[in-house]
Amino acid sequence: MNPIPFFLCSLFILLTARAEPPKKSGDSPAATLSLSAVTESVLANNPAIQEARAKWEAMKQRVPQAAAWEDLKFSAEARVGRFVMMQPNGMMDQMVSVEQMIPISGKNKSRARIAAAEALVSLEEVRRKELDVLAKTKASFHRLANAYALLDLNRAQENSLSQTVEITRSKFEVGGKSQADVLTAENELTKILDARRDLEQKLSEAETQLGVLMNRDPFKPLGKPSGALPDTAHFSTERLKSLVLTNRPEVRAADAALVAAKEKFGLAKKEWLPDPALSVQAKRYNEASEAVSELAVGISITVPWLNGKKYRAEENEMARGVEAAQKMQDATRTEALGMLRDQLRKVETFHQHVELFRDRLVPTARQTVEANRAGYGTDKTGFLDLIVSQRNQWELESTSLQHLTDYEAAVAELEALVGADLHFFSTHKETSKRKSK
Repeated sequence: MNPIPFFLCSLFILLTARAEPPKKSGDSPAATLSLSAVTESVLANNPAIQEARAKWEAMKQRVPQAAAWEDLKFSAEARVGRFVMMQPNGMMDQMVSVEQMIPISGKNKSRARIAAAEALVSLEEVRRKELDVLAKTKASFHRLANAYALLDLNRAQENSLSQTVEITRSKFEVGGKSQADVLTAENELTKILDARRDLEQKLSEAETQLGVLMNRDPFKPLGKPSGALPDTAHFSTERLKSLVLTNRPEVRAADAALVAAKEKFGLAKKEWLPDPALSVQAKRYNEASEAVSELAVGISITVPWLNGKKYRAEENEMARGVEAAQKMQDATRTEALGMLRDQLRKVETFHQHVELFRDRLVPTARQTVEANRAGYGTDKTGFLDLIVSQRNQWELESTSLQHLTDYEAAVAELEALVGADLHFFSTHKETSKRKSK
């Protein structure tokens, strides 16, 4: 027997054995991993989202602080010593007073509305963080699914090429093919086995990214994604324009900032209106037998009209703030629409790639391989034609899977941009694995 084919066959068996090491009992991943379970876990456990929510909860506490009245003032006086002779009850010996400012101008309510608007801005920051993290989660989920699909494709390539190797070796043994054909086929098989290592590394990286987003131990296996095979879809541009102007967090935050700016301008106008401070005083004189000898009520106000330059400057400042907030609102809306246009073009491009590869390129490549394999078995097709067609099929199938993953990631980014669930990932048929049609 020729020693070279025997050596190559032994090498193939060795590489195959090394490519699929036995799994330890503690390393077996969970059976399946659904997108809905992943997103629920992320929303509940992601540290970045929890941080944003904590900041929002803190901002909400500013509203009752701003709406509250000024603190009650209490003061007391008592005689310590007197160094002159006085007639009885000529001077008081003790006095207790209580003073409270009454916000009749409504400044506290204006401050409360400002604080509420600023808290709403903080809430929109929470929504932005949630949308961004969910977009990353969906993209990571589909990258993980893509990694598993590429591994399945790699194994299918191995099985197909193994058949080619066996046919070529059989033809070589009877003199129908050259030894170079056998070596070329086995070399192609070795490349596939070597590529599997890279695919396994990418799968590990995708698992790590998803585990970090879920705030779980990255060393714990996640399981194989399932139940997430979205079909391509078309989105209404007018509906998305409406959604982005009503739901995008940045747009809503700009709206809230404009409300806050207007309230600040209104508060600046109220600064001309003094809030009176009402006081009650209880006095006791030096020889009086009563606990309270005299009860007095007083009122005091500030006089802002004598400092008009200060308050007019404050009004002008707040007026410019309103103008700036209006310009920011317009810029935010225009920028959002521009981003929507670019993202839609990106989605449409990937959509065209997916349809082209799924409906034309991949089916044609498969038919070509089948025809070449049948012709190779009857010596009507050359060995290189078969190898090239197989390689072309696998490259197209890999690219098709990547385009599908890119399309899914682009739709996830579109949802984050718009600020609304487009129901793209939640209404698909359950399937156990991804397939390229």
